[in-house]
Amino acid sequence: MLAPEPFFEPRGTPFSEYHRIKTLGSLGHQVDLVTYPFGRDVELPNLRIFRCARPPLLRRIGIGPSVAKALLDAALAVTALRRVAAARYDAVHSHEEAGLIGIRIARWRGIPHLYDMHSSLPQQLANFRYARSRLLRKLFERAESAMIAGSRVVITICPELQDAAVAAGAGDRAFLIENVMGGDVGAAGDAESNGGSDGGPDVRAEFGLGPDQPFVLYTGTFESYQGLDLLFEAAARVHATHPDARVLLVGGDAAQVADARRRAGADSPVVFAGRRAPEEIPRFVAACDILASPRVAGTNTPLKIYSYLRSGRPIVATDLRTHTQVLDRETAALVEPDPEAFAGAIRRLIDRPDERARLARTARALADARYSPEAYVARTAEAYERLLS
Repeated sequence: MLAPEPFFEPRGTPFSEYHRIKTLGSLGHQVDLVTYPFGRDVELPNLRIFRCARPPLLRRIGIGPSVAKALLDAALAVTALRRVAAARYDAVHSHEEAGLIGIRIARWRGIPHLYDMHSSLPQQLANFRYARSRLLRKLFERAESAMIAGSRVVITICPELQDAAVAAGAGDRAFLIENVMGGDVGAAGDAESNGGSDGGPDVRAEFGLGPDQPFVLYTGTFESYQGLDLLFEAAARVHATHPDARVLLVGGDAAQVADARRRAGADSPVVFAGRRAPEEIPRFVAACDILASPRVAGTNTPLKIYSYLRSGRPIVATDLRTHTQVLDRETAALVEPDPEAFAGAIRRLIDRPDERARLARTARALADARYSPEAYVARTAEAYERLLS
């Protein structure tokens, strides 16, 4: 398995890779993971981790396309070639752009390839503000087409990507396996199974919040497409009518938190918890009254949405394809990506506990019906039966 990310690090694609590996191990597969020289080791059944060399002076890698990432991908390719020269494998499973390496290795060794498509590579250029280069976009489009065409199986993680893969010629080789495990690293990928029902009072005490004080929670990265500026402006509007309400953010490194605190303003009702271990997130969820997902760009479903559905807390989210692939107005408060609209939804849910309870209840019912861990495991087994047939 080729994973061109820091593994493990608590963010979207590494979470998805973690649960893919955990599921494959439970199905009896031995996984040799080739990944970046960053991240923390994790112990999972039937997993060995092989890290590529670290280019000089490179201490960390951010999210999105970059020259540093291209250098790391070259180093990852060298390590992958060494592994397949030293051992015999049944298949190659590549995440994201590592599919370009994977399809060539698979052809060389005469084994099948699986492309794990977590995002559209051309869309990444827009999300990370590289979209002005038409040449770069054309290269990314060709790379994505080559990875789809060169794979016996393509896994997609949301309906938008499934439609794109099918349109690119994948047909019945494309398997939609949504990230229903969410951003949890625990027994069953469920907030409650990770102790989420017990930690609320401790979190409130840690940040000086009273037991009845309105508390809105955001968890995730601090990249621009996440819409944090929209959330900061909405928080200021909520504060004008509900002065005791607080918005707490979990995520971001020290530099990102410092920059976000500056953008939010000195008098902002926004509180920053910094980056926390995945095992801690259910405690924060248990403490809050409302969960926020203010994403403003992209079409992939945020990984956290599946955890949010199971949380027993209502969701406020932007009314964009990134959310509406999974959420509707019966399972979340969906609003335009506008600060006043977002603030209005938060105010309404603060004032209406019955509506909060109703949305949380229907969200949980949706998770149980369509996004269960059992369905995830079964669909992964089906994809691998096709891969190895």
